[in-house]
Amino acid sequence: MSFLTPPTTDKVVPKGKVDETYKRLRWQVFLGIFIGYAGYYLLRNNFSLVIPKLVDEGFSKTQLGLAFSAVSIAYGFSKFFSGIISDRSNARIFLPLGLILTAIINLMFGFIPVLTQSITAMFILLFLIGWFEGMGWPPSGRVLTHWYSVSERGGWTSVWNVAHNVGAGLMAPLAAGGIAFFAAHVTGMKSYTGAFIIPAIVGIIVAVIAYLLIRDTPESQGLPPIETYKDDFPNEEHTMYETELTPREILFQHVLNNKWVWIIAFANIFVYFVRYGIENWAPAYLTEMRNISLGSSSTSYMIYELAGIPGTIFAGWVSDKLFKGRRGPAGVCLMLVVSIFIIMYWKATDLAMINIALFMIGFLIYGPVMLIGLQALDSVPKKAAGTAAGLTGLFGYLFGSVAANAIMGVIVDHLGWSAGFITIFISCLIATALFALTWNLRGQELITKDEK
Repeated sequence: MSFLTPPTTDKVVPKGKVDETYKRLRWQVFLGIFIGYAGYYLLRNNFSLVIPKLVDEGFSKTQLGLAFSAVSIAYGFSKFFSGIISDRSNARIFLPLGLILTAIINLMFGFIPVLTQSITAMFILLFLIGWFEGMGWPPSGRVLTHWYSVSERGGWTSVWNVAHNVGAGLMAPLAAGGIAFFAAHVTGMKSYTGAFIIPAIVGIIVAVIAYLLIRDTPESQGLPPIETYKDDFPNEEHTMYETELTPREILFQHVLNNKWVWIIAFANIFVYFVRYGIENWAPAYLTEMRNISLGSSSTSYMIYELAGIPGTIFAGWVSDKLFKGRRGPAGVCLMLVVSIFIIMYWKATDLAMINIALFMIGFLIYGPVMLIGLQALDSVPKKAAGTAAGLTGLFGYLFGSVAANAIMGVIVDHLGWSAGFITIFISCLIATALFALTWNLRGQELITKDEK
């Protein structure tokens, strides 16, 4: 896999052009990882919109929930192992590669009918989607830690993090439009296959754009490290860990022996259960229990996702300004308020009230999702950022998201939707308690010009 080796260069940007080059490339690479990561979310949860159609074909929610859990199982492991690989890889190639592979699997789902006629076949393809999806976050984290210094990273990360809300929000109308287009203009194929095909085509285009924009590190472009450029170091010793670390050093010196990473990882389990327990089952719940059409439920799904955009930025602002860089207090407050709107969503019968509740849940839940990733980045050297984020992602997806898909399906089938909502509510409270353990955690010590 030598084609993934991080690029190096002997050239050095002249001092008079460093500032100009840095400013231009920082915006360019940020746009690249924003667009690229949004593209991943065009292709991750398309299956959730076709669940009602597959239920009509005779599959149970338990079966479909188990099949859908393959995405989270694979994603959790992939995010961890991809994190280890991406810490030693060229982000410019790594991110678009995973997106193109994900698009190919979605095209297979759309063009090969037999793949939606068997739970086993659906599980295998959804597993592959989850695995390739895991290649998106780690290279983005690598770019963020190399192009943005520690004292500014919270703001940039919160803005970048809304990329998945943009992608997931656009997925719903793209997928719904694909279903409508295939129903009206394509014969011999089930209309719901359009939910996979149209987003996949867009995803491939996005991957090409991301490749053209992303650059791996400032040093690969002949620029000084971001800490030197910004005069913003993560510690008093000005240690930057610019040399590549071995996988053993990353794992055993900087990640697995870090208690904060473990606490964050366990909190991620319950945050993700809440996030995906609401998100992935919204179309099925709204069509079954509230008699809302699939088109209207896709609109509600989009509202939930797009609400995360201002919510994530708000969470970053609160943790930076109100709590002075401490992410734990912000996580506690957000999760407590989420629990209130989960009750509202559960009890609401009017479409307007349902959409208000979904908007507020989306607004509030994506803040903790971002804060956990940010705490992981801030708690380790930047050469280990992908691995730390991968470990928290492994726990969130392998345990939280899998439970939201598979266990929620079993609970709803056997105990009803009320039991499912009670489980989500309890998960909110557990996540709140774990965030409280990190109440005073601020991340690495900051040494800035103003503090000297």
